Amino acid sequence: MASSTYAGSSSSSQQARIVGGVPCEGPGPEVMAADTLEGDDVVNHEGENLGEIKKIMIDVQSGRVAYAVLSSGGFLGIADKLFAIPWGALTLDADHKCFILDADKEKLENAPGFDKDHWPAMADVTWARQVHDYYGQQTYW
Repeated sequence: MASSTYAGSSSSSQQARIVGGVPCEGPGPEVMAADTLEGDDVVNHEGENLGEIKKIMIDVQSGRVAYAVLSSGGFLGIADKLFAIPWGALTLDADHKCFILDADKEKLENAPGFDKDHWPAMADVTWARQVHDYYGQQTYW
């Protein structure tokens, strides 16, 4: 491992964008419980389904959302490939209750991924930079 942790080491912020949605009483779409987003579909700008959000990963030390874990390619949870998507690479479409990722299916198929039994060390700076670079995102720390 190249370095221990990057949490909270800078004040820059890479946040998901929000489109649609009407401000209302109660939570959403600006502030929501993470588990309400789990299971949401992820599509690209062409409307192709890329998968669904399995987990929202929090950088505990900074209090920021670091990644959404996208599940893709399996059937009923079997043989799914997982991808850590930097939070800033996603746009929440509040009207359609999905996320938009600016990536075609081929880009996702070639993305660094992992399986449910072999997660990467997400606090590893080298790994995190590679993931952010792959999706064209600045690191949030």
